[in-house]
Amino acid sequence: MRPRRAWLAPFVVLLLLPAGSAQADPRDDKKRADAAVATAASILEGATARAQQAGRSLAAANAALPGAQERAALARGEVVAAEVAANTARREAEEAEETLATARVRYTESADKVEAARERVGTFAGSAYKGSDLVSLNLLINARTPIDAAERYGYFERVMSTEKAALDGFTAARRAAKDAENEAGLAQRKAEAARLAAEMALAEARAAQAEADAAVAEVTALTAQRAKALAIAEEERGASLAKYEQAKAEAARIERELRQWEDRQNVTRPGGSAPSVQPGARLLMPVQGWKSSDFGMRFDPYYKVWQLHAGVDIAAGGGTPIYAAADGRVIRAGWNGGYGNYTCISHGRYQGKGLSTCYAHQSRILVWAGQQVRRGQLIGRVGTTGASTGYHLHFEVRMSGTPVQPLKWLPGCLC
Repeated sequence: MRPRRAWLAPFVVLLLLPAGSAQADPRDDKKRADAAVATAASILEGATARAQQAGRSLAAANAALPGAQERAALARGEVVAAEVAANTARREAEEAEETLATARVRYTESADKVEAARERVGTFAGSAYKGSDLVSLNLLINARTPIDAAERYGYFERVMSTEKAALDGFTAARRAAKDAENEAGLAQRKAEAARLAAEMALAEARAAQAEADAAVAEVTALTAQRAKALAIAEEERGASLAKYEQAKAEAARIERELRQWEDRQNVTRPGGSAPSVQPGARLLMPVQGWKSSDFGMRFDPYYKVWQLHAGVDIAAGGGTPIYAAADGRVIRAGWNGGYGNYTCISHGRYQGKGLSTCYAHQSRILVWAGQQVRRGQLIGRVGTTGASTGYHLHFEVRMSGTPVQPLKWLPGCLC
């Protein structure tokens, strides 16, 4: 037995395949989502209104999801990198603080040594000032024997050596203190820079985490949107399939009625009164706009239904003038189910078949059945009546009632 939602699988697979590689730029997501929504809207034109809304929601979510997932993954990676940078910066700041503390201790020790050396030098300087050198000389002069003189001279030398050591110690202590002071200053600057870097890295890590949380929330919301849309689409399956069958029956009826009208008017008979359209003839562009959907068979992956899109859709603003594509007689003009306000014009015979054009979803019909119209005559206004998802003209070319590719009859520029 198939899973309950197996019939939706082709649609999910189809819309999960992006046109190109997923990009993290939300603007690219918006473009893809808009295109996917437009495609889903045209495919689901014949489904129920609720199914149409679910289809647009699902298409938008599926188009945006790859980019959102990529942004979430990148954001998570940025969080990891930011946390590593913050931890590194914090560790460097701690090391810098330790270096600063050590440098301050060395500077304090060096400053103490300078003070001690300064006291010793001050003592000797005071002695010299008071005449201690003369005292040392008197010691030598007053010696009684050479041995006594030598002893006194040795004492004198020791005293002088001590004075010199004191001076040298003071100079070295001052130099060491200066080095320690410079080292402490450098360590303090490095510590301040490391502390600032740690604070900035922490702020960046927090910002990255916020972005990652937002990206994950976006993915979560899109996933929920998809799930809800799938559930609604499933609920609308029966009603939408019924509408498709109704649309097929409606299309067959239009084809049959057009053919019957042509038979009654002798349009397809060589001896009939209908004019013949010359081979290679071109029709006038019926409205100024841009092609939003083409002619041909379309597969609805929501409900696994093939259907013929019997014309070309030309998007234009509501109320835009619609003109007759060629001279002819109005066959029908009025409401026609999913076509909304619908007008068909017979243009005569072409290669043994009746040629006609039809105009659907009009906001206003400005002609009536049986009226003769000229090429370029105003016949209606663009609207969104019937099974329509936006303002546009659904334009058909029919041969003996059967829809054919309209683009073969229209100017290549669609202008």
